[in-house]
Amino acid sequence: MLQNPFYAALLLPFVLFCGAVLLYLAASMLLRKAGVLLKGRVSTGLLLGPLKPLALSVSGLLLRPAMALYAAPYLPLYSHLVAILFVVAFSWFSMRAFRVASALIQRYYNLEKQDNLEARRVATHLELLRKVLNVLIVIVAASIILMRFDPVRQVGLSVLASAGIVGIMLGFAAQRSIATLIAGIQIAVTQPIRIDDVVIVENEWGRIEEITLTYVVVRIWDQRRLVVPISHFLEKPFQNWTRTSAELLGTVYLYTDYQVDVEVLRKELQRIVEGTQLWDGRVVGLQVTNATERTLELRALVSARNSSDAWDLRCLVREKLLGFLREHYPGSLPKLRIEGEGV
Repeated sequence: MLQNPFYAALLLPFVLFCGAVLLYLAASMLLRKAGVLLKGRVSTGLLLGPLKPLALSVSGLLLRPAMALYAAPYLPLYSHLVAILFVVAFSWFSMRAFRVASALIQRYYNLEKQDNLEARRVATHLELLRKVLNVLIVIVAASIILMRFDPVRQVGLSVLASAGIVGIMLGFAAQRSIATLIAGIQIAVTQPIRIDDVVIVENEWGRIEEITLTYVVVRIWDQRRLVVPISHFLEKPFQNWTRTSAELLGTVYLYTDYQVDVEVLRKELQRIVEGTQLWDGRVVGLQVTNATERTLELRALVSARNSSDAWDLRCLVREKLLGFLREHYPGSLPKLRIEGEGV
């Protein structure tokens, strides 16, 4: 019976189909087992979603000989549908695979530690590279699907080669969008900002939470989210407090009476910073930076490991110095003097 061409044509696709099913089951089991490697950062279950239609499309391709025997008139339509399903599933699987691979690489870089410059650089590169690859995968997949159909084959070729009348028209219509995409790629290469950088944008203090090819999400200190076009970081000035290092200097201004003993305040400032872990031990100083007709302006300068510690340290120094003056030298607080002559 196996020597009969009819049965032989059925046996091979059936065996291959069973092999594809077993391969899918084995891959699913391995992905679930491998999920612990990521330690909860991202689940390998992300790959199980696209793996199902991918296995189904592969099985459909293996069953083409059987379709040729039993339903030859429908074979062209069947082939088109299976091929489109395979392209879509493979593209989906590829995008998810890049996401999982990115999470695996980031396992070795800790964004939570104090000196995380290298981790932020790698995270930014991976995030933007993954988004660029996603865009390319979608373009190539759409082109391949279009080329499956003769009436729009030329459109598919034009999209794939980025040429032709359709490409030119889309280019003119989407000049701003293309410029934004190019800006996103430029940000990925030059990295004026990175994931978790501390920045001042639009007079708002926050951290870079997400960088896409078209916009950047800044997490404001009060948990709001500021969404900024990515071109903003190339066209307008902004402050990056962690460009080369997270260390910062913080200033505290006090306004006192002329009777204040600056040297006593300087020693008290030294005592305050030495008693807190917020100070990194690099810089501490107190100077008279201005004198008006009523008050002296004193500037306390302190250093900290990062912007959060610098803010807390400034608040602590301000509170402690004012409390020290109020308790020990109340006459040094600002006062309004009125002098008059007796009649």
